[in-house]
Amino acid sequence: MSSHAKERGKEGDQEMERERNSKRERERERERGRERERERERERERERERERERERERERERERERERERESEREREKEGESERERGRERERKREERERERERERERERERGKEIERERERERERERERERERERESDREREGG
Repeated sequence: MSSHAKERGKEGDQEMERERNSKRERERERERGRERERERERERERERERERERERERERERERERERERESEREREKEGESERERGRERERKREERERERERERERERERGKEIERERERERERERERERERERESDREREGG
């Protein structure tokens, strides 16, 4: 074999070697590309997960807000109930005072009637004494 043929053979071997290297390089490049794509996909998945977590947090916050609103509503309800209770209490007291005044007026009327009856009895006794004196004086006249 001439040195020229050997040279060409060597070049052919080198060419094949470069070809194989190039092929491996392209394969590694494609693998790196697929790896980057998988990494981007994992990153998108993590981002979606973070978004779902933020959504759950917002939902929990809305729930807490609704709970605070319900609590305030219960408070207002209790306040209203207390206010109504105080109103009812004031009304009961007012009615009680009214009944007490009515009883007082009744007692006054009774005392007035009692005083009137007493005066009437006094007048009756006075008339009785007057009649007694008249009878006395009649007896004296008859006897005298």
